[in-house]
Amino acid sequence: MDTGIFLAILSLFTFAAVIFFAVRSRKKTIDRINDPKMHRDENKSTLAKDAPDR
Repeated sequence: MDTGIFLAILSLFTFAAVIFFAVRSRKKTIDRINDPKMHRDENKSTLAKDAPDR
């Protein structure tokens, strides 16, 4: 196998893996934002308890 072909295949595989993980991470983040259980007061950080709500 020619080195150029090997590098092209390797770079395409790496690019596809990065896109896959980015899409999966975006979906998890959107699901977490839309989850009503995550917006209760008990899920806030202890540092935010005495901070004003904005």
